[in-house]
Amino acid sequence: MRIECRALSCDRGGREVFHGLSFAVGAGEALLVKGPNGVGKSTLLRVLAGLVVKSGGEISLEGGEAERPFAEHLHYFGHLDGLKPALTTLDNLSFWKTFCDPVQGRCGMDPLEALGVLGIEHTASLPAGFLSAGQKRRLALARLLVVWRPIWLLDEPSSALDKASEQTLHDLIEAHLEAGGIVIAATHLPLKLKRVQELLMEPVTADAAETEAYAEGVVFGDEEGWG
Repeated sequence: MRIECRALSCDRGGREVFHGLSFAVGAGEALLVKGPNGVGKSTLLRVLAGLVVKSGGEISLEGGEAERPFAEHLHYFGHLDGLKPALTTLDNLSFWKTFCDPVQGRCGMDPLEALGVLGIEHTASLPAGFLSAGQKRRLALARLLVVWRPIWLLDEPSSALDKASEQTLHDLIEAHLEAGGIVIAATHLPLKLKRVQELLMEPVTADAAETEAYAEGVVFGDEEGWG
């Protein structure tokens, strides 16, 4: 599977957020989107997820299921947790597993198993509204595991996580890549992954015709751990 974006542009509220952005990410690779606050990192992820309309350019997917739209090949993990506070943590995950269809016939984890992977299985019978900010974030991450989608779009995924949970997140991302998945993440943290590119975005200025953005070549790292 391979995602390619060519000359991608986006305007919001009459303002050009980014312009002429091109990159490609293949199976087993991660793309880390870097840049200062307000440069358009979150907007880029929302454009890829189909939540914001692009103003120009092309997004193509090779190796996906032809009958599915691009957005149904991915999980979008944004700033909001997407939880129903009155439902238990287990019921929240069970809902998402029922609601979302897996891609390529690959089943995700059992919801209780996913809670265990994120270290919150003891909250299975608690309403999600009772959880701490970090526990809610881990519950939201567990949604990535219960339904297989090859593409993960992650917007500051480590927000509210402690160091141990950051390491768990790193391990989940690495496992997803090893399974042939693709990860595109906007984060300020140094994810030390085996196959990773960096996309540097800089603000559009009055004298610049387009956002300066580029993707570095794939780096095969040899460092262990993260955080």
